[in-house]
Amino acid sequence: MSEDRRVEDLLRELAPQALGALVRRYGIFDTCEDAVQEALLSAAFQWPAEGTPDNPRGWLITVASRKLVDHVRSEQTRRRREDRIALATPQAELLSRAADAEPDADRDDSLTLLFLCCHPALSSSSRIALTLRAVGGLTTTQIAAAFLVPESTMAQRISRAKQTIKSSGAPLRMPDATDRAERLQAVLHVLYLIFNEGYVTTDSNDLTAPALSAESIRLARRLHRLLPDDGEVAGLLALMLLTDARRPARTGPGGDLVPLAEQDRGRWDRELITEGIALLTETLPGGQVGPYQLQAAIAAVHDEAEHVEATDWPQILALYGLLEQLAPNPMVTLNRAVAVAMVHGAAAGLELLAALECDKRMAGHHRLLATRAHFLELLGDHTAAADGYRDAARRATSATERRHLTARAARLTFAQS
Repeated sequence: MSEDRRVEDLLRELAPQALGALVRRYGIFDTCEDAVQEALLSAAFQWPAEGTPDNPRGWLITVASRKLVDHVRSEQTRRRREDRIALATPQAELLSRAADAEPDADRDDSLTLLFLCCHPALSSSSRIALTLRAVGGLTTTQIAAAFLVPESTMAQRISRAKQTIKSSGAPLRMPDATDRAERLQAVLHVLYLIFNEGYVTTDSNDLTAPALSAESIRLARRLHRLLPDDGEVAGLLALMLLTDARRPARTGPGGDLVPLAEQDRGRWDRELITEGIALLTETLPGGQVGPYQLQAAIAAVHDEAEHVEATDWPQILALYGLLEQLAPNPMVTLNRAVAVAMVHGAAAGLELLAALECDKRMAGHHRLLATRAHFLELLGDHTAAADGYRDAARRATSATERRHLTARAARLTFAQS
């Protein structure tokens, strides 16, 4: 791994910790977030050239604190923002004090920051977007791709969300039991999106960003320890583990995408699979089943098959049917169409895709186009399938996926020549 990449991964891990420390200490979310971003930029330039400091987390908090104070001072003539910060010590002392000298310097506020970003004053989409930015470390471009909206729209949404958090005056602390229950669904969805962005990046030359997935799994583990009896928390953690177990086999020697059906299952992480299945075994009989538990059950069926031909597709189809009833969305329908094709044939799968082609959320989406092309290939219409793969490649945001889809189109074209 290059030094630049190592520093990038470290900064992504430390960013929410630094932001949590500043928000806990000073209480103004938007200004703290700006200060942390400036500190991250400084680290990205300095650390690869000068070396990573002995206490990188403390370095970030100290530099961000100084930038925060500089910002406050520059604004002092326009408005007295110091009154809203409530500094515990004079600013001069703050500037000279190392962050790692704080009594609670090792405290990780990432999970508490996650609940703050899911404040009830925010809309559901704003909660998710803000958390992906502040806790997940995603860029505005990546978040916009996850939401299927223009980047400018997402930038405005995040800015408004930060202003709302600032106006609310909410302190950085875990909500009480009642408030926590209301925010939990948004928190789970945020972690799910962060994991997905790490598993298939939307704006990268690499297929995956392991640091993002690792961070979402870390936070999900902490949430599970906090709420050990919540089935959906356990279900989400199980889903992450069962999915991430396949990561080593998802790319070939050159970094090219390897589809699930072609993966070397001997490279799958059996410890993660065992842990994920154990979580499901503990929670599924416990009462009402939620969407994350169902998705984890589907992942478990895939992971338990020793080879692709042994996959229990009828069971997967039944689980997708339940999931579509419980939490309908176009991606679930797309995945159910694949299961339908595996059980009842590609023509039946194509019929199900027809409805999605009229859904404005999915029309033109590269995964819909790629799935349609795959069904056409199974039916022997290689010309139409090759055209579909090329169209899907043009719309894919991941360079790795574009290469894979382009290669599939080229293979079919070559076979016909």
